[in-house]
Amino acid sequence: MTKLSVNINKIATLRNSRGGDMPNVVQFAKDAQQFGAEGITIHPRPDERHIRYQDARDLKPEVYTEYNIEGNPIESFVNLVLEVKPTQVTLVPDAVDAITSNAGWDTIKHKDFLVDVIKEFKRHGIRTSIFVDPVLKQIEGAKNTGTDRIELYTEAFADQYSLGNKDAIKPYAECAELAHTLGLGINAGHDLSLENIQFFKENITHLLEVSIGHALISESLYLGVENVIQMYLNKLK
Repeated sequence: MTKLSVNINKIATLRNSRGGDMPNVVQFAKDAQQFGAEGITIHPRPDERHIRYQDARDLKPEVYTEYNIEGNPIESFVNLVLEVKPTQVTLVPDAVDAITSNAGWDTIKHKDFLVDVIKEFKRHGIRTSIFVDPVLKQIEGAKNTGTDRIELYTEAFADQYSLGNKDAIKPYAECAELAHTLGLGINAGHDLSLENIQFFKENITHLLEVSIGHALISESLYLGVENVIQMYLNKLK
């Protein structure tokens, strides 16, 4: 069964919009796990506009499933991850002013940088994953960085699937097969939802984990958090 990791950035966004501590990020993570989530994902950015660095520290003793911290490995992020020591760090090439992640790594151009960063994380026992576009040469490049896993950037699939183009899954399926052949674990995330997650799961072999935040939180406004988490788990079986 593919693991569901719940990205709780949107909970932090809601909290920050009014100040104070409502909703409480740590309590939401605890509840999500109690409802069946098999991981918690956060993506702190340098301006801390949603998840704050202190949130990452506060969550550490409360996440008893898998703890995944995503972000661009600038110095402050690297130091935070080495301090917190999550289960997994997912490297994302965010621009500082990016609203959300919008591209995968060029694993060939940035090979030397990624090799050094990944080596440091793995030296501290932290599993590594690289955010990549569904391009075969980028999967091959990821293998050469020493990463444990890749995370397939699924926005293009989600956009096309919503238009009825199911062939949009093909490059993802091909990349997943190559990654598995190369010994890389396969994660996926970005714009996955209750609408498209089952089709994605059925067509991507060896899928270990999906990270879902915006859609899951939005769907929960109508259907309830516990119910939505269970719906995702059923579709991921």
